[in-house]
Amino acid sequence: MAHARNRLPVSARRGATAVEYALVLPALLLFVLGIMDGGRLLWTYTTIYRATEAAARCAAVNTTACGTATQIKNRAVAEAWGLKIGPAAFTVTMPACGVQVHANYDFTFVIPGLGNIVPLGTVTLNATACYPQ
Repeated sequence: MAHARNRLPVSARRGATAVEYALVLPALLLFVLGIMDGGRLLWTYTTIYRATEAAARCAAVNTTACGTATQIKNRAVAEAWGLKIGPAAFTVTMPACGVQVHANYDFTFVIPGLGNIVPLGTVTLNATACYPQ
């Protein structure tokens, strides 16, 4: 017994394929773009965390290059490779653990429609590193 779809003319089968493609394509694109945005989010967090660690270590080890809070913040900005981030995103304190550097960064998603899931399509990333003197 032949399948009902095989009885249709070729032009009707092409139309069915186009409809199926139109239904699947948006979900597939959302999935692929979601994976890409998730990767960007992880990369951004790792970069910020690494920048805070490097700046805290510099402040504890190299007081000539990182002796003031401004120098420490500038070092953190220099260590945040690939990100457009300013010194105002970093704070420097001297708690009991040594030199502590903290960063706040607003990550913006690229995926259209994710703003409905995450308020305004942004997430604030926080990273803190403390290095003993």
